[in-house]
Amino acid sequence: MYKDKRRAIPLLPISTVMGLTNLTARQIRYYEEHHLIEPLRPDGNRRLYSLNNIDELLEIQELLEQGINIAGIKIVFSLKKEANSKMYKGRRLQDINFRKMIEEELEQS
Repeated sequence: MYKDKRRAIPLLPISTVMGLTNLTARQIRYYEEHHLIEPLRPDGNRRLYSLNNIDELLEIQELLEQGINIAGIKIVFSLKKEANSKMYKGRRLQDINFRKMIEEELEQS
């Protein structure tokens, strides 16, 4: 859980993100305009990106390479977000290893 929180901390400027993803600043801003990523803007116009944002950008690139357009990517991200917010017996599915949870339940039965 702590690792997930660390990955969500926005620390990286756009220049670093460009180097890590091989995207241009314009491409990154375009994905932000379409609400595919949400960098933090702590002091006005400067954007800071998290490792999670990097993962999202890399996933966008992969989906585009597979021929999925921006509208399709929005749907994919929306479905992922919905799946990540699902609850099972009061626990968020993204926060636990589902297989381990099922094994624990089987042991208790």
